[in-house]
Amino acid sequence: MRARRHLIGPDERASVRRQCELLGVNRSSVYYAPVELDAEQLELMRRIDELHLEFPFYGSRSIARELRAKGYRANRKRVQRLMRLMGLESVAPKPNTSRPNEEHPVYPYLLRGLTIDRPNQVWAADITYIPLARGFAYLVAIMDWHSRRVLAWRLSNTLDSSFCVEALQEALGRFGRPGIFNSDQGSQFTASTFTDVLLAAGVKISMDGKGRCIDNIFVERLWRSLKYEDVYLRAYTNLVEARAGIGRYFHFYNTRRSHQALGHQTPAAFYDGLLGRAA
Repeated sequence: MRARRHLIGPDERASVRRQCELLGVNRSSVYYAPVELDAEQLELMRRIDELHLEFPFYGSRSIARELRAKGYRANRKRVQRLMRLMGLESVAPKPNTSRPNEEHPVYPYLLRGLTIDRPNQVWAADITYIPLARGFAYLVAIMDWHSRRVLAWRLSNTLDSSFCVEALQEALGRFGRPGIFNSDQGSQFTASTFTDVLLAAGVKISMDGKGRCIDNIFVERLWRSLKYEDVYLRAYTNLVEARAGIGRYFHFYNTRRSHQALGHQTPAAFYDGLLGRAA
């Protein structure tokens, strides 16, 4: 055994990143450590998430009022702190009191008045909070706007841009490139590590106005469907369970869940059918 260890030097071992690539595992799951929150805080965050889905225009004051009416110990300061941790923000317009970081330029909104009538014309992306029994995670999904097909997604325990970049690279690798990529102005999407991938692929970048969830309405609807039809019902314990379960749900959503707006076709069938006719 000793001789064998000498044969494999540290420079010859694959990096953690390379091992994850070879195994098809997200790096966030390797480094994941459950967030130290007690059961009361996790339950409160779950309720905040539900209220935010139902009333996206509610700020921390309104959410705290709703929670107190349901018997929870929740003052506005506590709700504000938890909403920041969850990455949640009211969509109600607020005064523009700060300028964007110069290293993270904000791009104009390109979808106003645009007729979107074919796949890969516009892709959209968003991030949402996922409650877990022993903590929480963040989910990013990239969707084709016209067909509603989920093209790629990633789950992470941090809000850095790396898991968003991984999802974007997968979508580009599997489905080609869109004409326009639309997102909100979150730091994950304005970071150069993310926008550089789009610019290198020749994709036009579009960003919603602040407090404009209507600009990404189809992804917002996806979050409601995912949470009410899967996440809240399954109550996943950890990232491993959540990743497997959400993967199953997105497969169901793409291939079995028909949409009236798509002529009662599934997103995958609608997407593939239009591409086939265009070929």
